[in-house]
Amino acid sequence: MASSTPYRPGDRARGVGRALGGRELAAMLPDPAGARPAYRHLARAIGTLILDGRIAPHVRLPAERELAAALHTSRPTITAVYDLLRESGYAHSRQGSGTWTALPQGRTPRGVTRLLAPADTVIDLARASPGLPEHTLADALAEITPQLTAHAHTPGYHPYGLPELRAAIAGRFTERGLATVPEQILVTSGAQHALTLVLGLLCGPGDRVMVESPSYPNALEAMRHARLRPVSVPVTDDGWDIGIAESTLHQAVPRLACLIPDFHNPTGLLMPDAERARLLRAAHRSGTWVVVDETLSDLALDVPAPPPFAARAARGGGGRVITIGSMSKSHWGGLRVGWVRAGARLVTELVARRIATDVGGSVMDQLLAVALLARGAGPVAHRLEELREQRSALAAALSEHLPEWTWRLPPGGLSLWVDLGEPIAPMLAEHALDHGVRIESGSCFAADPGVFEQRLRIPYTLPPETLREAVRRMAAALADGLPGSATARGGPRWIV
Repeated sequence: MASSTPYRPGDRARGVGRALGGRELAAMLPDPAGARPAYRHLARAIGTLILDGRIAPHVRLPAERELAAALHTSRPTITAVYDLLRESGYAHSRQGSGTWTALPQGRTPRGVTRLLAPADTVIDLARASPGLPEHTLADALAEITPQLTAHAHTPGYHPYGLPELRAAIAGRFTERGLATVPEQILVTSGAQHALTLVLGLLCGPGDRVMVESPSYPNALEAMRHARLRPVSVPVTDDGWDIGIAESTLHQAVPRLACLIPDFHNPTGLLMPDAERARLLRAAHRSGTWVVVDETLSDLALDVPAPPPFAARAARGGGGRVITIGSMSKSHWGGLRVGWVRAGARLVTELVARRIATDVGGSVMDQLLAVALLARGAGPVAHRLEELREQRSALAAALSEHLPEWTWRLPPGGLSLWVDLGEPIAPMLAEHALDHGVRIESGSCFAADPGVFEQRLRIPYTLPPETLREAVRRMAAALADGLPGSATARGGPRWIV
């Protein structure tokens, strides 16, 4: 039976938790100089970092004197910060062991709430995931019932994945221009599961990983939990800065480079072929594994769907490429079916790691995936038509109700990456919930602290009229004035 002994600060000596340096924490915090009272300003910022998952629970905070020096403030101010964190449940202390982060009773990390369904009256723009049409699911369920009955007489464990699904995914890669055999495929419980397995196999605590900024929040969270050291390269409105990426690969020599080159989340950008070639060559020179997330590859709205990134490496472009993908965006996230495409030996090593936590995925979900993939491009093509209509409706509503906001129409993907013109996105996201819209600030997509607070990711995965109503509600929230913002009270841009 599992132990019910709670975590204690002294467990640090036994390898539980970790310490956060003063400079490291200070880099994540806003400047307290212009805020009054500064201690509340800082305590709230640290609490937000804990809820956002950028600081994990059970992490030892720096000593008061160390953090005060890093922030150029007084030690009594930091003493008051830690007192307020303990009082509100975000920290606890033990004599001789320091102050440790905690999650307050009843509070849920935002990485979890982002996946939970909101109240019925709230329009959810926090999740960029479309649903599966009822008739499609019903037809697929009827089709697989005889097969499921046959599988019921077996143990049902398939650590590599159902053979027929591995073959279907391999065939899909081959059709897209990358010859693949089933032995190169591992079926996982979604792309996040795939990434976690790859990180756990190829990386150890402290290893550098090159990431895009902005990027997918759950991927960044997986790296933080694995105690890796993200090294970010910018993705701007004009695309990837390949020069910086090449310099990062040369100078930092990261263990992995994690990329979303196809309709990048959250910007929707598509990496040009010439830039893919440069990245592969640079990664090959540095000995860096390239992990490519192709979850959004099928969602090409204005351009042809790109070939697999790994196809260039296979044609002699150099580099070691691991491809992960899933059916969450092209079909339905509720299937929890993803995959890794890699060398057969690496796939076997990943399976050996998988066995420790997950001996295999759901047979029913995998049979459904086979049935849906067998339908070919038809369901995806229908989805693309819906997404084009919804994207147009969202863009028109933003132009009408919030004309001061700017964005570029992406060639694919599921969302607009909107520039608000000023760093008010965290406050707007909080205030918009009072108006019935749940949305995430752009800072959730940041690999580094204190950036993208002027950005919102707005998905176009809901019906047109729902998107129009969501924009009207956000415009109303902005017109009300944002609590804690300079425009509302003449004070700092932080809610106290």
